[in-house]
Amino acid sequence: MPKNLANEEETQNPALENLQQLGELRMPESTSNIYCLTIVGQIEGHQVLQPQAKATKYEHIIPQLFAVEQNPKVEGTLVILNTAGGDVEAGLAIAELLGSLSKPSVSLVLGGGHSIGIPIAVSCQKSFIAPTATMTVHPIRYTGLVINGHQQFEYLQKMQERVVRFICSHSKIDEEGLRHLMFKTGELAQDIGTVLVGQEAVDTGLIQAVGGLKEAYKALLDMIPEGSEDNKPKA
Repeated sequence: MPKNLANEEETQNPALENLQQLGELRMPESTSNIYCLTIVGQIEGHQVLQPQAKATKYEHIIPQLFAVEQNPKVEGTLVILNTAGGDVEAGLAIAELLGSLSKPSVSLVLGGGHSIGIPIAVSCQKSFIAPTATMTVHPIRYTGLVINGHQQFEYLQKMQERVVRFICSHSKIDEEGLRHLMFKTGELAQDIGTVLVGQEAVDTGLIQAVGGLKEAYKALLDMIPEGSEDNKPKA
């Protein structure tokens, strides 16, 4: 029987392969001067998640951010988040890269920006949250077998300090206020912490403004130097 040409074309099409692996049709080589980076599902780190889990792989995000930094055609980055959190070190790695970009960056929390998604949301120069979006602030959790409990507790404390320092240095919330939200009891049924909705995240100082795509996109355009030929939307 003849080979299935359609299936053969799909396996040999780099664009389709890139879409399947990265969720993007192409790397930041488009004619637009704005690059949109999406952080969705769980943030996958050193451990591979289950096949049925929606995940953002940090080893895919890192080269994309490097491409943004070195590509002169890209003048700003819009980060859209709808994440439940995930691997702490992977999330911090993404946040640290975003925070060190030389080009303007704006984040927009849609749906949810929970747990380690919070450092990513505050890492950009300007941050927005949708009116109905939520952010869950809680301390670092650990699952699985724990050996040498004292040493493990000290390690978790150090990891917690890394997260706290990063969030406080990239937002308007102070350490006391952040820890109060993290260790609050009575709000989450099976955990300690706080759920912030829309304006509440702004009131605490975590996020800078309530808004949607229109507001986030306009803010990013305003941050691009006026000397750029592409700093205004095209008709």
